[in-house]
Amino acid sequence: MERWNGLADVPVDREGAVVTIGSFDGVHRGHQLIIGKAVERARELGLPAVVVTFSPHPMEVIRPGSHPPLLAPHPYRADLMAGLGVDAVLVLPFTHEFSRLSPEEFVVKVLVEKLRARTVVEGPNFRFGHRAAGTVDTLIEMGRERGFDVMVVDLFVRGSAGDGEPFSSTLVRRLIAEGDVGGAAEILGRPHRVEGTVVSGARRGRELGFPTANLDTVPHSAIPADGVYAGRLIAGEAMPAAISVGTNPQFNGTERTVEAYALDRTDLDLYGDHVAVEFHARLRGQETFDSLEAFIARMRHDVELTRELMTGTD
Repeated sequence: MERWNGLADVPVDREGAVVTIGSFDGVHRGHQLIIGKAVERARELGLPAVVVTFSPHPMEVIRPGSHPPLLAPHPYRADLMAGLGVDAVLVLPFTHEFSRLSPEEFVVKVLVEKLRARTVVEGPNFRFGHRAAGTVDTLIEMGRERGFDVMVVDLFVRGSAGDGEPFSSTLVRRLIAEGDVGGAAEILGRPHRVEGTVVSGARRGRELGFPTANLDTVPHSAIPADGVYAGRLIAGEAMPAAISVGTNPQFNGTERTVEAYALDRTDLDLYGDHVAVEFHARLRGQETFDSLEAFIARMRHDVELTRELMTGTD
């Protein structure tokens, strides 16, 4: 899959493309449906399927400090898209100047002149251009004038009777913030994961017999609610892991951390490595115990629960 950073990277000798546009943070099942339709249409036309996305998140430019929690960093997001059959991802630098493009200017500069779009595939709530003035109806009208058609794809609805919420990144973020990683996985179509570099911590886990990888997480990462989780540590290989999120109140900690103990692995030396942690199930909330012995006993229980839950998940 090709990755283009900005319009200047787009090859000039293009016959056309099927395009879909959005942040696609998380590449959840609703996103997968839209991207899948774009890929399907591209194969029908014999054209590449191109995803257009933005960096940084538009909200961070429009209202600094309002960046939503990040469900998937761009490299992982691109890998997920490649797995869906996408041929190229165009990452547009979202600047103040770019944010002031009118809907028509966006269509002309990006879709017509650079990508030569033949079909554009979007969800029903798609908005674009300055102050999000452009809608799907706007896009359809411009497509008639500029020579491309628009395919509108309805998103999934969460709820067996059709009375739930449409699958959305906002919903996934809320579930993760509540610690409902199972509900988040239902919408994502896979377990939520957090990435980061392994850094030195207090080394308390090693002293207690549970050496952990302490993550310096990617900025803005969507971190689940404080507590203990069963999941996997991915560091070259995927290993069942008991994961702690929180401030370590047992030892009067104040800094919120994400730490993962790979079951039965005391041989790992991951300092400085970029790793990922997958959250499969929440075991309990963050707690303090009356004694160190009680704390260690609970940690052993968490490890055994993790072992049971993660058996056969590879």
